[in-house]
Amino acid sequence: MSQSNINMKERGFKHITEKERYQIEILLKDGKKPKEIASILGKHKRTIEREINRGRVKMLNSDLTYSERYCADAGQRKYKQAGFNKGAGLKIGHDHKLAEHIEKRIIKDKYSPDAVIGEIRAKGLKFETTICTKTLYNYIDRGVFANICNKDLPVKRNKKKKRHQRVRISQKNLRGTSIEERPIHIEKREEYGHWEMDCVVGKRGGNGATLLVLTERSTRQEIIRKMPNKTQESVKRALDQLERKYKKTYLKIFKTITVDNGSEFLNSKELETSILEPKKQRFKLYYAHPYSSWERGSNENANKLIRRFIPKGTDISKLTNKDIRRIENWMNNYPRRIHGYKTPNEMAA
Repeated sequence: MSQSNINMKERGFKHITEKERYQIEILLKDGKKPKEIASILGKHKRTIEREINRGRVKMLNSDLTYSERYCADAGQRKYKQAGFNKGAGLKIGHDHKLAEHIEKRIIKDKYSPDAVIGEIRAKGLKFETTICTKTLYNYIDRGVFANICNKDLPVKRNKKKKRHQRVRISQKNLRGTSIEERPIHIEKREEYGHWEMDCVVGKRGGNGATLLVLTERSTRQEIIRKMPNKTQESVKRALDQLERKYKKTYLKIFKTITVDNGSEFLNSKELETSILEPKKQRFKLYYAHPYSSWERGSNENANKLIRRFIPKGTDISKLTNKDIRRIENWMNNYPRRIHGYKTPNEMAA
């Protein structure tokens, strides 16, 4: 069949394969011309000519002179390299302003990629281009940003979520009220004033300085207080300070608090009793089931955010109250996806 009778549409313009490249090399050594090779392989003459030019290399002859020849390996290597370079260009393009904003938020402000993109959309920030969270993660994986890599991310994407199962353990805190007795409306997170509380410990073997962390369930607002140690006395002292600070509004701000069964929370009556009016209860304390941290999920997530600033092993005693306030303010002004990228402070306003 002659070249002119070849139906290129039926072939679908298939690329030259590695096997065909070796055939081209052998046929050229046999003295075949591009037109003849094209007829044998069922290709267009120009396709063969372009392939020969692509795979042309300089070869050293036995007389120490150089000559140009077609090499199938060179043609295949250049073909693969061209394949790597295919595809659409970076969507972020030359939008340096957007790139700088992303780098600042992730590196300096410790935002997650999702929080950066969510804030841009929620606040209507204007840039030359727009990208989604998945695209931003892909760019970071590919090393598009000069100053950001995966180690700068607080939590790497695609991390499998743990599956939590509701458990009912017979062993309970007999001196307190179980979470099973907590009113159902609190579970809906529609009313402000219901908190979860936990402690974040620092350097083990040190002087025991600890953070008391309170997370409001509906807004995810945070209150963080530094304590000298992880004891019931220190927890009570911190709660007393909060009651003195908020005074008459305390009962509206703190309606219930849910805690785990740690020794620092076990005396519920002592923690619930008002320091200003000793005969009154200042809030209702509920205890989660043992080994069920998911029952205080908001609190656990807050602790992860704190760890961005205070990694495990940090000596909390060296942190000033100003340092603690800075972390607290950051958390209360951090955009949350669950709130449409509004901040806890905006939700509480």
